Parts: sequence; structure tokens; C-alpha cells
Amino acid sequence: MDLQTLAVIGLVFLIAGAAKGLIGLGLPTIAIGLLALAMPPAEAAGLLLLPSLVTNILQASGPGWRDLLRRLWPMLLLLVPGTLAGIGLLTGGGALALGLLGLALAAYGGWGLLAPPVALSPRMERLSAAPIGLAGGLVTGATGVFVMPVVPWLGALGLPRDALVQALGLSFLVATLALGLALAWQGSFTPISAGASLLALPPTLAGLALGSRLRGLIPPPLFRRIFFGSLLALGAHLAIRGLA
Repeated sequence: MDLQTLAVIGLVFLIAGAAKGLIGLGLPTIAIGLLALAMPPAEAAGLLLLPSLVTNILQASGPGWRDLLRRLWPMLLLLVPGTLAGIGLLTGGGALALGLLGLALAAYGGWGLLAPPVALSPRMERLSAAPIGLAGGLVTGATGVFVMPVVPWLGALGLPRDALVQALGLSFLVATLALGLALAWQGSFTPISAGASLLALPPTLAGLALGSRLRGLIPPPLFRRIFFGSLLALGAHLAIRGLA
């Protein structure tokens, strides 16, 4: 990679880390969405693995993770085979992979802007956990982005805010490990990819610290509208490029 490419990657991960520090999510969606403007989605997903792994370990740690794991394990377990089943689209899909990534980002941005109030009963939670995990894994494998439909599903469980942030971190962590396994299985995550991903870690952590500091200065509802609106626009652009 030349210096200009490294600078662009550093800036993307700084922005993505800041978003995660501010609202607890957004690292994979922003990073892959912006990087996909200049490189194949599978390559962008490889760069994301180590920054996503480290930041989600931090987000998932703390008291209460065992209770969340006992509650969410059916969904988390099905993420793995779903990701393995969908990875062929990401690594070999070409323009189709870019289009699917765009659709996933646009759907996530639209959901975030509308924020429909949905609440699941305990029975519906149990019945939907495995299908949601499998579908979320397929989307992760096909696009490199873990968002739909798991994030809205977690939001419908009625978790307290801190528990929801921790549940998102736990889910992102499992999805990242599954994606790394699937990319390695396809031969798309190599020692060179790991080295490039390691270089993306410092700007990600710097962005995470910056976002945490900005949390008291920028109203989170305003930032969420900007964040989801930008994802909707970026996703629509990538979908048109990939599927046109």
C-alpha cells in the first residue's frame, strides 16, 4: 500500500471508531461502506477484522455478559453457519457483493431513521432467535457487515441501555470471529491481510477515544440522524453501482 492509501484507511477508521465511541455502533458499517468505494468489499472486510475484534471485546466486557450469553446463545450460535454459508457471495460476488452491501447499509440506515417501536414477547424472542441468527450470519457473510436483522431484533428485546450496548458488543464480537473464520476458509484472510488490519487498529482506538470525549458535546439523537441518513445515502450509492 502507498502512503495515500494508508492515509485514507487511517482516516476511515478514525471516523468509524469515533462513531462507535459516540453511540456504541457504526464501526463496521462506516468502515466497509467507505472502503468499498475504493476496494472490493472482501478486502475491506479483511481490514476490519482486528479493529472490530478489539473494540467489541471492550464493548462486550463487564458485568452481565454471562447473563446475556445465556439469553442470546441460540442467535449467536446460528451466526456462525450462516456466515459460512454466505461468504461465497462476498469473496466471489464482484459487483453483486457491492450491490448487496449497499442494500444492507441502505436498509440499516432506513431502519435507524424510522426507528419503529417493536417489542417482542418472551415466546416470540425464543422462537425468532435461531432464524434471526441464521439470517444475520448470511448477511454478514455476503456483505461483511453485521447489521440486519440482528440489530433491530436486539433493540426489540427491551434491554436496558447499558445491557443493549453490551449485547451489541457481544453479538458484533461473535460475528467478527465468524467472518474471520469464513474469510480464512476462503483464503481471503492471509498474514498480509492481518498485518494491514493491525495497521488499522491505532486510528480506530484513537477514534474510539475521540468519540467518547465528544459524547457530551454532540447530542446523540442528532448524531444518530446524521449517521443513519449518511448510511442510507451511501448504501443507495453502492447498491446502484453494484446492481446497475
